[in-house]
Amino acid sequence: MIDVTDKHIVVIGAARSGFAAAVLLQQKGASVFVTDHGTITPSIKRQLENHNIPFEEKGHTKQAQKGDFAVLSPGVPTEATVVQYYLESGKKVFSEIETASWFTDASITAVTGSNGKTTVTSWLDHTWSLGNISHETAGNIGYAFSEAVTTDAVDDILLEVSSFQLDHIDTFKPHISIILNITPDHLDRYNQDFSSYAASKFRITENQSADDWFIYNYEDSTIRKHVESLKKKERHPKLLAFSDQQEIVNGNGAFVRNQNIILKFNQQEEVLMPTTDVKLSGKHNLNNGLATALAARASEIKSDVIRESLSTFEGVEHRLEQVRTVNGVSYVNDSKATNINAVWYALDSFNVPLTLIMGGRDKGNDYSELVDQIRNKVHTIIAIGEAKPLIEEQLKTVVPHFKTAENMNEAVRTAKQGAKRGEAVLLSPACSSFDMYDNYKHRGNEFKKAVNRL
Repeated sequence: MIDVTDKHIVVIGAARSGFAAAVLLQQKGASVFVTDHGTITPSIKRQLENHNIPFEEKGHTKQAQKGDFAVLSPGVPTEATVVQYYLESGKKVFSEIETASWFTDASITAVTGSNGKTTVTSWLDHTWSLGNISHETAGNIGYAFSEAVTTDAVDDILLEVSSFQLDHIDTFKPHISIILNITPDHLDRYNQDFSSYAASKFRITENQSADDWFIYNYEDSTIRKHVESLKKKERHPKLLAFSDQQEIVNGNGAFVRNQNIILKFNQQEEVLMPTTDVKLSGKHNLNNGLATALAARASEIKSDVIRESLSTFEGVEHRLEQVRTVNGVSYVNDSKATNINAVWYALDSFNVPLTLIMGGRDKGNDYSELVDQIRNKVHTIIAIGEAKPLIEEQLKTVVPHFKTAENMNEAVRTAKQGAKRGEAVLLSPACSSFDMYDNYKHRGNEFKKAVNRL
């Protein structure tokens, strides 16, 4: 535990994570000042005032430069002027998850990856609950790590962590770390450099030792290269690979043989359950289930609990969420699919003809990566948002029907006109939501409202 008593600490960014870090640091005896480049929401302002934490908004003054060190909210880029001031002055900048980790003795299981983080973190929460293990689930999932450590002490903390949260760690050390996959995403925060983005993800393992575990996707060549470099460390974490494509021959992990999930620990194999008993559909969710099972086994959770979890977990809201069936047509909300890879996985999980609603604020996407999947499964694309022209340019000739809509209600009504019984209408945007909505949840909820109006 790091002593912050009488330290003057500046928290940069006053969204949920920043506010939670400020309150935690004040409780631990620090003098805290909060600064935000934008407008602080009225509710957080009220709470800062209630805690007697001084703050500023709509820009950073000289007051923001006076900290002994700075704590950074994940939404604030490293390139921000005030962050650069600290770094160039030789002062430390810590992420919120780094700061929170100073004040807990709980065992940390941390999940990262370009896709599937929320699903796996929620699946772990379901498993730990079934196993009656005291835990908190926090991080990028909507409940800040700093909030979790101010509650009653628990045995385990389950964290969803993003690359942004890993950018400024120092001593953060999960007992179990998981990397699900690494595909191009958020490259605007990493100078369009995929290797820099991947390096941020890999920081999840940098403080782990031989007493810890690293669970990784064996099919991801970028991650496998990292594993080879990890093996050169004298006290690297114990390695557990997962794959739905091939057996784990050298080493331990989880894989599929004859439609059964096999767990392999200490070179001993155990047939866990048939893959057909996993409730969540799709190959990507099978991999998510394998990662969940490995984390549970590394935490010494019994096989019957793991089996129950894999056969009962129903997924998370806004990720391939079944909304309703209207006149034999299934409507599916995958608003959380904010990059190309996530949409590819979504399409891969369907075996019926599709109408695909996509679009929003483009993130530098190459939509042509979806051409094979779309050609095989999608008869109609309905494009929405700022990305409409780009999607039209790259995908119009790939489908029999290409349409555009001005809003979600129009998109859903247009989809209804062309979808036939036995088919599905899928919202899987491949884009961020910020051109039209507050966030992906807002977008998904608008889709559900539109579907429920049919």
